[in-house]
Amino acid sequence: MSTPEIEHADPASTEGRRRLPAASRRRQLLAVALDRFAAAGFHATSMEGIAEAAGVTKPVLYQHFSSKAELFRELIASVGEDLLQAVSTAASAEEDPYRRVLAGFEAYFRFVGQEPAAFTLLFDSGARQAPQFAEAVRSVEHRIAWTIGDLIEVDIEPAHRSLLAFGIVGLAETTSRRWLESCRAPGEANRGARATEGEPMAHWLADLVWAGLRALPARAPTP
Repeated sequence: MSTPEIEHADPASTEGRRRLPAASRRRQLLAVALDRFAAAGFHATSMEGIAEAAGVTKPVLYQHFSSKAELFRELIASVGEDLLQAVSTAASAEEDPYRRVLAGFEAYFRFVGQEPAAFTLLFDSGARQAPQFAEAVRSVEHRIAWTIGDLIEVDIEPAHRSLLAFGIVGLAETTSRRWLESCRAPGEANRGARATEGEPMAHWLADLVWAGLRALPARAPTP
């Protein structure tokens, strides 16, 4: 069993002197760090600022994460896995090919609408341009594309299927970025509204992708 930690933070903080098991404290620190990194980016965010926002001391933060880079990489992996699971679970549950495409887009936009900070961290925080994080972001994109590729039911070459999967992921990503730019409305109260607004976009993109997939010529038979 994990031993609860005792912090000696400012008593005025809502988290000050609050005891949490190590696993719970780690999750709390990740959640606080996600909001800070998404709002200000990697370089403008300090470990001291994260610790202060979480209501703990810097030594407590460093007990869980040896560096700011390690914390950032773990966040990329964590939110990337959440997005991957959301899309994969929703799409795999459908047997009809069109419904599978639609379910994947619905799950993607639902995630973006409910977790805009997570999406921003992954695709709009400059992480993919930073050498130390680019590979982690690429890994997330590739895993999502491979998952989508496995769900495309058309008779085409594997390389063609893979390219289309990356195109579909890019379509969802760029559309989501534009969506968030046009409806920046921070706060928990707006999460449900954003998720609802994503529903028509899911249908629009699903129709576009489905029309394209149906128009693909069948693979020529091997002589």
